[in-house]
Amino acid sequence: MLLGPSLAVSAVLFALGVAGVLLRRNAIVIFMCVELMLNAVNLTFVALAQSLGVAGQIFVFFVMAVAAAEAAVGLAIILAIYRHKQTVDLQNINLLKG
Repeated sequence: MLLGPSLAVSAVLFALGVAGVLLRRNAIVIFMCVELMLNAVNLTFVALAQSLGVAGQIFVFFVMAVAAAEAAVGLAIILAIYRHKQTVDLQNINLLKG
């Protein structure tokens, strides 16, 4: 089995996610980049499960469950911040000032 192409795609997706988290200022875009990084890790687990066994696929189910919970909580926090500040631009949000 060739693991190289799938691991390369996973590395590119993870790098795009990291770049998006570091360079963007919109909370929703940052949130989507974190989800992209989680999906890159899932792709790595599935690619390695082809050669190492089913343990990687079991980890994928756990990561998907955590990602679903994180999506629900994260979107609720973003929605609450938007209702309070009328923006999701992280540069304009300072929750410590009130």
